Amino acid sequence: MAGRGDAGAATWQSMGVNRDPAAIQRDIEHARAALGSTLDQLVVRTSPKTLVGKGKASVREFVDSTRGRLIIGGTAAAVTTLVVVNRLRNR
Repeated sequence: MAGRGDAGAATWQSMGVNRDPAAIQRDIEHARAALGSTLDQLVVRTSPKTLVGKGKASVREFVDSTRGRLIIGGTAAAVTTLVVVNRLRNR
């Protein structure tokens, strides 16, 4: 990997681009600020409260949908049927 860094430096030098230390420092500060902002966004997106809220919203949306009601109703009917059949067998 050291070769890649050397090649990059040679490219800058061969292009005749002179970067003064102040410009490099500004670029570094800008990159730090951008990374800090990105990290802050990731912290918010992956916080437990945010994830729980998204999960609850997703479940509510599913339960309120026609498909969700059909699946929940069908599952409840199947479980009820299995319980009744099991009790009738064990008499």
